Amino acid sequence: MISPTSPFAVFAAVLVALATARILIWRFGAPSAAGRFATIDGLRGYLAFLVFLHHSCIWYFYIRTSQFDSPPTNFMANIGRASVSLFFMITGFLFSTKIINDKEKGVDWIKLYVSRVLRLTPLYLFAMLLLFVTVAFMSGFTLAQSPLTLAINALRWIGFSSFGEPDLNGVEGTKLILSGVSWTLAYEWGFYLCLPLLAVVIGAIPSLAVLIIGFAGVLDLVHFHAESRFLAPFLGGITAALLCRHAWFRNVSQKKIVSLVAIAAITGAITLFPTTYARIPLALLSLSFAVIAGGATLLGALTSQLSRMLGELAYSIYLLHGFILFTLFNLVVGKQSARIFTPLEHWFTILLITPVLILVSYTTFRLIEKPAMQYTESVSKWVRQVVLTKRGALEESL
Repeated sequence: MISPTSPFAVFAAVLVALATARILIWRFGAPSAAGRFATIDGLRGYLAFLVFLHHSCIWYFYIRTSQFDSPPTNFMANIGRASVSLFFMITGFLFSTKIINDKEKGVDWIKLYVSRVLRLTPLYLFAMLLLFVTVAFMSGFTLAQSPLTLAINALRWIGFSSFGEPDLNGVEGTKLILSGVSWTLAYEWGFYLCLPLLAVVIGAIPSLAVLIIGFAGVLDLVHFHAESRFLAPFLGGITAALLCRHAWFRNVSQKKIVSLVAIAAITGAITLFPTTYARIPLALLSLSFAVIAGGATLLGALTSQLSRMLGELAYSIYLLHGFILFTLFNLVVGKQSARIFTPLEHWFTILLITPVLILVSYTTFRLIEKPAMQYTESVSKWVRQVVLTKRGALEESL
């Protein structure tokens, strides 16, 4: 009999997700293989999907106990935690690599920040729309708070959780509508804002205006009480960026034996320790990530067309899976019916909604994420013109 925390349920769901990706590729074609970091592109989708499965397990217990806590086994608890750490490592790696590469010619800070806004904000606003509509539905489309309080709390949500995740309009546990995933975006934005200070360390000294953004990033991290255990993975990503600049490290990383070592290290981190946020499991994950960034394909798993497809959908999977789980257990199945599910019935239901999650994520990627990203160049050019115009006007007034 399958248990609520069975690893076999995870493996089965991954296979269903890959099968759905195969259908999408058959119908719409495979994503482009272009890009310097193919292994990282392939890694993203698995990480986002494992967070979904982590929360799927949490929902089994939450329905019965009303406690939205981590699952009771190392494996189920850590597939979510390790995925978050690896996401932070990816961010640290990509943007420290960019700053190092652009050190001589100068970092295009306008384009960097425009790209981040267009990459993260449109889908996030769509997720906020789903959140607000769900709150309105759950509260019977009546005001349970003053309009001013509701507006202030809604604005706090729109701030990528840097200003908290308050309950809205009397709906207790509002953040569970999205499975509480938006807190990680506060850390992502905090890191982005701190990049000018990282540039100083690297030797790419930015302008004073850009440095002010860096100090604002520090204040932001202090403001929402950023924890060192969540900041440490960014350093792991930066370390990987430094290692990957050496040809010998990339050559070693691409050996099959190194992929096996990375698989073993990741497996050890998520199964042998109560949390992957501790030093030893974080070191194991950092080692594994470094060689993946260096070209370790994990025996080809990270460079397949299926992995690239899931990788493209990673942000949508990550941000929207909570809404799908909330809708499933509150409106489709119902908590009363779900409460008497056997573990097998629970996971069979998760298998059934896995294709829904992948298809929804593909739709939002094509209709929201991808179109927004395509405006990066034009918006950057417009912002640059505005900045130059205002700077010129200021100089003339002086």
